[in-house]
Amino acid sequence: MSGLEGSVHDRHFSPKEANAMLETLKPLLDQLREAKEELTDSEAHEALSEAAPSNGGGDPGHQVGGAFLEVRRLLVALEEAGIVLRDIDRGLIDFPALRDGREVYLCWELGEDEVANWHELESGFSGREPL
Repeated sequence: MSGLEGSVHDRHFSPKEANAMLETLKPLLDQLREAKEELTDSEAHEALSEAAPSNGGGDPGHQVGGAFLEVRRLLVALEEAGIVLRDIDRGLIDFPALRDGREVYLCWELGEDEVANWHELESGFSGREPL
């Protein structure tokens, strides 16, 4: 969908377009959450800090470094698609959209069957309303 002059986002999704992306997004969000878990794994960080002075981190360093690169790759993919990730752990996504001539977000959370809610740019999840 084309943009609105002065809008925050270049790309806007219809509910149909947003829903069509869910099957692609679900595994991507799972990958993102797994990579984040590796990145925040306290055992890996502890092993890395113990090993770092002598060998640059070894396997734990590769785990944390690889997880960081994977998180970054997935975040860039979402950004390039025009999708706004709000919460990795919850799988909370906003799709920029146009509604009644103004820019809003279509809101979806991992576990929901479809994109069925929207909110104003400023209101966030607490301001969700049904489509």
